[in-house]
Formats: sequence, structure tokens, C-alpha cells
Amino acid sequence: MPRACASSFWNARPNSTTSRDGILAKGLDAVTRLTYHEDMLVEGTIRWQVTEDCPWDLLLALALRDLAGLADECSPEIPLGVPGIGRIDTAGIDRAQLAAQWRGWWAGIVPLETRPFITEVSPPHFATFDRALDLQEAMYRGYDRAIEWARQRRFEYLSAVEKREHPLADVYGLVQRRQFELRRQSTSFRLDLAILPVAEKGAWVEAPDTIVVSESLRDDADQFREWLLPLVIALV
Repeated sequence: MPRACASSFWNARPNSTTSRDGILAKGLDAVTRLTYHEDMLVEGTIRWQVTEDCPWDLLLALALRDLAGLADECSPEIPLGVPGIGRIDTAGIDRAQLAAQWRGWWAGIVPLETRPFITEVSPPHFATFDRALDLQEAMYRGYDRAIEWARQRRFEYLSAVEKREHPLADVYGLVQRRQFELRRQSTSFRLDLAILPVAEKGAWVEAPDTIVVSESLRDDADQFREWLLPLVIALV
């Protein structure tokens, strides 16, 4: 198999659908509105689409999971977030209920189609958790630390994206090359990449169209293409 993206031809995107807001110029204060899609990267055609983001709610959920010491019970395949966030006091909170409620929250926010456009996790009452009282209590106790951790990590992600010459050129190049090899257009597919700062380099399928990718893997251009290539071969 020829090495993907060996030529700049495969990375050329004359009318890319990706966009950048100049987050480096704005600084950390720009990362304050807890909205999705504004900075989401989107690449594709009418036949296929790949999105990439570092979603607020996934960052918050990861932070709260680690703060509450639930990593062994809640999506244990996803490593701990980095840098470490420490722990909160969970005395008086039903651990089994907390874990079950966290898993329900995670299942709803991982798929892009069910992820809120604007995060629903907001003080002072965290009303979105009115029927998940143990999770709501944990969020009361850990929100300040979780939101600051998430804000810093999202800024770091957006800063890394800003430094790419073309944010999703590697994805576009692999798909273009595969279409060339097959001498046909791609079949229809969608792939949503959620980039998270976790302690191990890797990727984990968390929903039918959604893969959590470690920030360390995404930042390693060669390894990211090596990981993505078999997916592109299967999907295109």
C-alpha cells in the first residue's frame, strides 16, 4: 500500500469547508461560550463527511468522572484525562447511582446528533440533572474545577488546530487518494472525531459514528494517518 498523503496533491483542498477563528490571537478569554459547532472542523462532500471537535460536554464529563474517581466504572476504556484534575469529596453520594447517571449522560452526549448545540450543564442549578440527583450533587461539588480544566484543555486544542496549515487536510488527502485507487467516488459515510486530552495515545469507538481520539494521537501527524488509513479503506 503506498504511503498515504505522500504528495501535497492529496492534501490540496481548493474550497475547504473547515474554518478557524484565530483563537491564538484572541487568547484564553475567547474560550468562554460553551457552544458546539462554532469551531468544529468539517470536511467532506455530499457523499461523505468527517467532523472533528473537542466538545465541551465530553471534556466536562471526563473531568467529572476523574474528579469523582469513577474511571474504573464509567467508560473505563477511556484513559484518565491529562493533566490530572485531582478528586472531590463524594461522601454522601450514592456511588452506584452516580456511575449509572454518568453513563446515561455520556451516552447522550457522545453522538453528534444527540449532543446539545449549547451545553446544558450550567450553574447555578444544573437543571439538566434534575432527574439525576447524585450526578447533580457531584457537579455542584466539582463544577469550578471541571469547567476551568475543560476551558484550558479546549484552548490548547484550538491552539493546536490553529497551527495546522490546513485543519483537516490529512483526512481529505486520505479519502481523495482512496477514491483515486478505486477509480470511483466514495460510498456514503460519516465519521465524527472527538479529540480528548487523555493519558494514553489511542482511539476508542464510543458510538456508531463517533470515535474518541487522544490529543496525543491527533497531534502526531504520521501516526494519525496510519491509524486513519484502515478506516478510510473500509469506509470509502
